[in-house]
Amino acid sequence: MTDFGGKNVLITGAGSGIGRLLAEKIAAQGAHAILWDVDEAALADLRREIEGRGQMVSAYRCDVSHAAEIETTARRVLDDCGPVDILINNAGVVTGKPILESADEEIRRTFEVNTLAHFWTVRAFLPGMLERGSGHIVTVASAGGLVAAPRLSDYSASKFAAVGFDEALRMELASAGGDIKTTVVCPYYVSTGMFEGVKTRFSWLLPILEPDYVADRIVKAIRKNRRRLLMPRFIYTALPLRVLPVRWFDALIGFFGVSRSMEEFTGHHDPGHPTDDRSATAGP
Repeated sequence: MTDFGGKNVLITGAGSGIGRLLAEKIAAQGAHAILWDVDEAALADLRREIEGRGQMVSAYRCDVSHAAEIETTARRVLDDCGPVDILINNAGVVTGKPILESADEEIRRTFEVNTLAHFWTVRAFLPGMLERGSGHIVTVASAGGLVAAPRLSDYSASKFAAVGFDEALRMELASAGGDIKTTVVCPYYVSTGMFEGVKTRFSWLLPILEPDYVADRIVKAIRKNRRRLLMPRFIYTALPLRVLPVRWFDALIGFFGVSRSMEEFTGHHDPGHPTDDRSATAGP
């Protein structure tokens, strides 16, 4: 079991959505919550809320789409707070457009936030974990990193990469010795607003998930040192379905409504962000 008490827990995309809920819940369990987000106003609000409860918190404005900014902010964290015990790479963005309608900068930003940022944060904080022989790295990916859908070409590709990153990292750490754990999280659509307008055909099988439920499951998975968390449980069927012929696989994905889930997607604009994204990862 991983105990949060007294641990330095860094959460990217902490200003809203799942990231905000994780910060609140983890701080309440005695951790020092270290918050990163591009939205300074949201960070300040969350920091006041956590401090008001007498809990430990630090906040840093950081746009994780910029490697240099991650490096600079990471150095500040290490100087101010000391080594990071648990790193939760949660920040994520989505454009929700067909591939021919996605701007070059939107595609790049999707990969910079959803994939490359994981490399830069891990490279910043993993050396300290290796030196101490302990730590925990959490990759908040997506069910879209296991099964793709139309209008999610850049998003799904970035999340497939995040899932692969976690797997490769897990294997590297197994040969490095010590007690550094990894957890990959793959939720279906979450009703944070990031995927406003998405729909599901069988809500009893593939429900749009409630943010508080998702955050609770993630905290529990970290505490129990689970290597993989897929939500809802039906998402686990995506793994064996991969052995089917492509035509059968595509037909099943269509039957369950996944291939039409983004048809009414609208998303929403957040004035605190330069693009139509949210800093908390959710989605298929």
